[in-house]
Amino acid sequence: MVLALLRHELRLFFLALQFFTRIPVPAWVGYDPAWMHASARHYPLVGLVVGGWGAVVLLLAGQMLPMSVAVLLSMAATAWLTGGFHEDGLADTCDGLGGSVSRERALTIMKDSRLGSYGALGLFFVLGLKAVTLSELAAWDALETAAVILWSHVASRALPVVLLWRLPYAGDPEHAKAKPMAQQISGRGLGFVLATVLLAAAALHTLLGQALPLATSGLALAAMGRWCARWYRQRLGGYTGDTLGASQQLGELAIYLAWLATVALLQDPAGDPAALDEAPV
Repeated sequence: MVLALLRHELRLFFLALQFFTRIPVPAWVGYDPAWMHASARHYPLVGLVVGGWGAVVLLLAGQMLPMSVAVLLSMAATAWLTGGFHEDGLADTCDGLGGSVSRERALTIMKDSRLGSYGALGLFFVLGLKAVTLSELAAWDALETAAVILWSHVASRALPVVLLWRLPYAGDPEHAKAKPMAQQISGRGLGFVLATVLLAAAALHTLLGQALPLATSGLALAAMGRWCARWYRQRLGGYTGDTLGASQQLGELAIYLAWLATVALLQDPAGDPAALDEAPV
């Protein structure tokens, strides 16, 4: 019984991994639309794989190249591994929701595979901010930055699941990019995701001992999730596959920005955190 349950959860994880990355999975995994929908609870674990890959590339490249270059290589490596899946959703969402258009027009624009001006601008600013933020963090501590990359990829993938739980599907389920996802996730599945994120947060705290940056990044992620939910409900009446990808990218960026802002506030002008305790009053 227990082994059968574990095998089923492993199957669901492999299905999620196959859907969101280039990584091949065993043939015994098979496919079923119901399994695909249930696999949403393993999105953070997919983030663990993707973020782990990005962290390894960052640390290895940082041994030979400037950290700014290592950051770009890390971002390129994760985008390659996922096939730019989430970045594509971000671009389509920006194209569809960037202008003052109707719901129907926005959904039509988001189905168009061509990149528009709003999509290009959205990609430029989000990816650019991620690169600059990670470069600043890596200049202080490369190992901590690698851990933050890992954390952000795990935690940010909870946002699409929260949207699956909170919002109805706004598009046409028969022509959805992620057709099996065009239904709401159960509360049990959401609980599994949140438990995974909390375990990741506990592990990160144990590794780094950075309670305040961890807390602020979690709050920033929650705030971004709330904003995305309100924005998508107001403009589209719900979510689409593209908006799920966009929420992951925006959540990842929110974590990086909050972490950097918190660390910067804890630093003195000379960049020595310990000097804060020794500074004269």
